[in-house]
Amino acid sequence: MKYTAALWGLTLVLLIGTVAAAATPPNVVMIISDDQAWGDFGFMGHPVIRTPSLDRLASQSLVYTRGYVPSSLCRPSLATLATGLYPHQHKITSNDPPKGIARAEFLRQRQQQIANIDRVPTLPRLLAKRGYVSFQTGKWWEGHHSRGGFTAGMTHGDPARGGRHGDVGLKIGREGLQPIFDFIEGAGDKPFFIWHAPFLPHSPHNPPAALLAKYRDKTDSIHIARYWAMCEWFDQTCGELLGYLDRHRLSENTLVVFVTDNGWIQRPEAGGYAPRSKRSPNEGGIRTPIMFRLPGKIEPRRDEKTPVVSVDLVPTILAACGVEPTDEMQGVDLLDGESAQRREAIFGEIFTHNAVDIERPVSSLEYRWCIEGRWKLIVPHKSGVPLELYDLTADPHEKNNLAADRGDDVKRLQVRVDAWWPAE
Repeated sequence: MKYTAALWGLTLVLLIGTVAAAATPPNVVMIISDDQAWGDFGFMGHPVIRTPSLDRLASQSLVYTRGYVPSSLCRPSLATLATGLYPHQHKITSNDPPKGIARAEFLRQRQQQIANIDRVPTLPRLLAKRGYVSFQTGKWWEGHHSRGGFTAGMTHGDPARGGRHGDVGLKIGREGLQPIFDFIEGAGDKPFFIWHAPFLPHSPHNPPAALLAKYRDKTDSIHIARYWAMCEWFDQTCGELLGYLDRHRLSENTLVVFVTDNGWIQRPEAGGYAPRSKRSPNEGGIRTPIMFRLPGKIEPRRDEKTPVVSVDLVPTILAACGVEPTDEMQGVDLLDGESAQRREAIFGEIFTHNAVDIERPVSSLEYRWCIEGRWKLIVPHKSGVPLELYDLTADPHEKNNLAADRGDDVKRLQVRVDAWWPAE
């Protein structure tokens, strides 16, 4: 009898342990590339740039090659990744307050911009309800990392000490990854979320000499060679992070998410970006690969057809972690195989670098855009600027504007755009 009771007790302990293990949510590591074009990866077919670490990640992931960010400027794009909301929803539409105002007023308005992150749910705050600890590294515009709900982080956000878009956090990757490793080791048994947004391959384009030497004879432009080398440097740092997860047996229960904040086309004749890339509504500004890896739970495959957008990332991560999205989120769970395919269109919006009125998103609006299958419509907000319609299947680099020839498609897509956000 005692033996039977002990056996049942042991069985109950094992069952409880099994249920607890099954209920353990995955760790989450979000890797955000900074200023990199959608095709500038080996797994996306670039003929020169080497990205072996991300190529390996892609081979293990669900990869959406037609991923997009709604806005091709870092601050609003990053705020969307933190909140799952479009810029006109979270109201962080521009990098900075209006130009031409006094310094004191500029700083006051910057604090008003930052305050927007306090009034909306963020991914770290939502995951905290599930017991997660979280760590911020790299790019972060919204003041001290705690303003976003991170339990720890690198960015202090103090303007008196150079705080603007990441400050100390911008050392991550360029000066190693030890702060991330220290955080993981201190997390103990708690699930963790890591926001890894290194200042790479972002300018200054000052890659290690050995990497620059690899690319110097592959182009006549030193500026392009430097940018290409920066892309590989970023890849190397991703390899360090992913290698750490492997060595510490964390990969099996860690959801790795990859996205870029916006695109970049390097000018060959000088530093800086070319037109139709960063800050534009064109593919060079808003398109990015988006991928998810969770071994044993996400089947590695490549989706070349379905357009998805970065407002989908927060709902997807929350679903994987057993947390409900908020009603305001318009994204879908990309791990639910049919959700993205059932959606008829995706949308986005481009704003000025410096806000016109930080309280009125529409005041800073430059373009809205819509993608429905193969068709993309760009709707300028300024009157007198022509609409643009592209067939992305036949013309992925948007060289042939079909708006004048396909009026019915323009009208149909404009109705969609206005229904999504009237921008009035």
